[in-house]
This record gives sequence, structure tokens and C-alpha cells, in this order.
Amino acid sequence: MKLLLASNNKKKHAEFARLLAPLGFEVLLPTQVGGLPEVDEDQPTFAGNAAKKALSAARAHGLWALADDSGLEVDALDGEPGVKSARYAGEHGADGANNALLLRNLAHVPDERRSARFTCALALARGDGTLALEVMGHAHGRILHAPRGNGDFGYDPLFLFTEPGFAQTGRGFAELAPLEKGLVSHRGRAAREFARLLASLPRPV
Repeated sequence: MKLLLASNNKKKHAEFARLLAPLGFEVLLPTQVGGLPEVDEDQPTFAGNAAKKALSAARAHGLWALADDSGLEVDALDGEPGVKSARYAGEHGADGANNALLLRNLAHVPDERRSARFTCALALARGDGTLALEVMGHAHGRILHAPRGNGDFGYDPLFLFTEPGFAQTGRGFAELAPLEKGLVSHRGRAAREFARLLASLPRPV
């Protein structure tokens, strides 16, 4: 059973393919179906953007489609960078510039006010262009004063995981191995809940 991932990100594809294979789903990349139309991610929420991308992909190819939207929300910055996480400094995906701007904006903010969370929204659209499932995942922590670790990407070098009761508590996301991070990350949590709920949905045909 085929499920189209509305993203060209191969790391996301590998993660979802691994998670959904036991449920009998083959996760396709856009390149396997001729690509996807451009989508303007102009919604004010992660959930809105995820739904928009999933619906666009499903309608373009008549396949069930999965999309995600994720980012960082910092309390002292009233939720910024939020849905603009990937283009916070202006250029999409410029991790170094985004991190530098975040540190500048928090330069005089003490540790106790640097709380933040990563959020991931997942949306599944049916081949007929209607929404079948929406899921959210979160990981809570705080923003460091300088990068730590050399793993992964995005804001991970600045994010200290602080939720109590986990082996990963007190470590930065960029200090964790992929499997370690996946156990507590926003995307890992959303993906596991998505797989749980997907198992009870009528199968796509």
C-alpha cells in the first residue's frame, strides 16, 4: 500500500519508511511520482501548513499523502521563530544564520526565561483530497547560550532537552545519536502517535 511523503527530505523518508513498513505501507518520495506542485506555506500554524502540503500532494497524484511541518517556539520571544523557523534569518534552510539570529535575540535573557519547545505537526490526506488524520508532537527544553554537539541540523545545537525522567534529560539535541533523539524528539513522538492511529484507519486503496 503506497503512501506519498510530501517532502524531498531523505532523512524524513527513511524515518517514516522504517516506522510504517510494519503496517504494510510503502512510503514514496515525490521523485518517484513525478514531483509535487509548489506550496506556499502561509498558514499561521504548523498544523495548517502540514495539512495544506498533504492535501496538495494528495490532489496532485490521487494518492494518500503525508506531510509534516515543524519548528522551534521560544517563550521569551512570544513563540518565535515558530512557523518561520526554517527562514528565520530570511533565507530558507540557512541554519547558521538562523541560529546566530536566535542567539542575538536572546542575548540578555537569563536561563530561567529561555524555555522553548520543538513542535511537529503531521497531516495525512486521502487520495480524494480530504484530511484523514492530524497529529502533534512536542519536545520541551531551553535555549543554550552557545552551540553544543555536532549532530543533526537546524536549531538542535542550541536546544537543551530538559523534560524530567529521561536518559536524554540535560543533554543537547545535537549531542544525541539519532536513535536516542528519536525517542524524545517532537518528530519521533508525532510519528509514533501517527503510526498508532494509522493502524486503526481504513486502508487506502
